[in-house]
Parts: sequence; C-alpha cells; structure tokens
Amino acid sequence: MARVTVEDCVDKVENRFELVLLASHRARQISQGQQITVDRDNDKNPVVALREIADETLSPDDLKEDLIHSLQKHVEVDEPEPQAPATAAAIDETPSQQATMAAGDDDDNVAFDRMSEDDLLAGIEGLIPPEKNDDF
Repeated sequence: MARVTVEDCVDKVENRFELVLLASHRARQISQGQQITVDRDNDKNPVVALREIADETLSPDDLKEDLIHSLQKHVEVDEPEPQAPATAAAIDETPSQQATMAAGDDDDNVAFDRMSEDDLLAGIEGLIPPEKNDDF
C-alpha cells in the first residue's frame, strides 16, 4: 500500500499535535492486542494507526475520549452532599456564630454569650486605655 502521510490524516484531525497523540495512543492499543481495522501490509503499529485514522475506520472523537479516559487516574463522581435541615435558631445567628457552631458540631455543649448593644458599649467604655510609653 502507498505510504500514509500527515496530509492524509489532517483533514480528519485538524491539529497535527492532536493527531500525533491519537495515533500514538492507537499504536499502543494495537501493541496491547486490540484488533486492527485495516490490512497490516507489513506495516508497523504507528503506520497502521495513521492508516486507520486516514481511512476513517476509527472515529477521532472516540479515540480522543478513550485517550482521555486512559490518562485519568481518579474519576470524580459529582454527588450532592447531604445537608442538615436549617433550624430556626441557626437562621437567627450571625455567620460567625454559625461558623463557630459548625466547627464545634462534635461538642453538643456549646453556649454563646448574648450581649445587647448597650452592654457592649458600657463594656468598651469601662476599658482602661493602655499606658503610653515615651520610649517609642
């Protein structure tokens, strides 16, 4: 058979770099024992892979998906996380209180001090200012 060239395959896979990736992946598959879809004609595996792509006996999209799948080490499955039902008390709390409660979920005896704005202002006014040091 006539020599297969990149120009024979470029109209099937437009990017030459992607063509190299797909053909090398297919050549590895052939060397691992997968059936070829064209006559071998004493050609080596990379040439057979390019001929398969040029003759469109294999879909480049299928080869691409198979290549991606072979390179994945861990496949993530998107499953929704179970969420605890919101309680009325949790809705009234500030985000920082909710974060503190979420961090301390294992400790059921968590209590928060509630302070009015007037109590807070009275506490701030009662603070003693730090002494000024003239050395600095």
